Amino acid sequence: MTLKMVQDKVVVVTGAGGGIGRDMALALAAAGAKVVVNDIGTSTTGEGTDAGPAQKVVDEIKAAGGQAVANMDSVAESAAAGRIIQCALDHFGRIDGVVNNAGILRDRFFHKMSLDEWDAVIKVHLYGSYFMARAAANHFKEQESGAFVHMTSTSGLIGNLGQANYSAAKLGLTALSKSIALDMQKFNVRSNCIAPFAWSRMIGSIPTDTPEQQARVAKIQQMTPNKIAPLAVYLLSDLAKDVNAQVFAVRNNEIFLMSQPRPLRSVHRSEGWTPELIA
Repeated sequence: MTLKMVQDKVVVVTGAGGGIGRDMALALAAAGAKVVVNDIGTSTTGEGTDAGPAQKVVDEIKAAGGQAVANMDSVAESAAAGRIIQCALDHFGRIDGVVNNAGILRDRFFHKMSLDEWDAVIKVHLYGSYFMARAAANHFKEQESGAFVHMTSTSGLIGNLGQANYSAAKLGLTALSKSIALDMQKFNVRSNCIAPFAWSRMIGSIPTDTPEQQARVAKIQQMTPNKIAPLAVYLLSDLAKDVNAQVFAVRNNEIFLMSQPRPLRSVHRSEGWTPELIA
């Protein structure tokens, strides 16, 4: 019998009740992983809770012959993130991978953004990813293996209108991933990012008031969430043991390796500079 790519690995996927997270959880289970499906069932703005989405994904996995358990703890609190990792240990005896996918949106132009809108998004995306990674880190260190996959965004890598909070969180997450990779590579622990291009409820509020906007949305809708999952499965597998500290993007059937900040050019003047000379 041929072993599947992540056979018997235990993986936590946060925000896995729908969209990209759901498809990653299903793909991981199909590839042999035991999956903790974490989702508090909140709205895209972080309001309310519902156990239904996580349990529905678990039911899908089990119906297909896989192993999974639902969890409703919030990534936005350190103790709760610890309980998510403990859920993996309690049900499956170990933890091999963490996918930081949970997220919310509070879009607003910067000059109108409130402190609550800023804080809520940073708390889930950046703090949440830190809390989850930190909760798993010692287990990875002790067993000298483990992999993190963090969902970043081109909003952070490039920038986007009305998303200062989200962009800051996602670029911060990219830097966090890089630092985790450097700090933990000596323990055979890897950390990589994926920036997904995919239609999901997180971007379902894009305006469609004009024909141009409608055409743009129609194009994005072709980029389905299941296109992201294969790369996540690969990065969590032992076949990716030499892939670390990288940022990838997936757009439909394309996979990109993203560049990382490096000096483009320099100008040296032996006498030094004045503001006028720089101008």
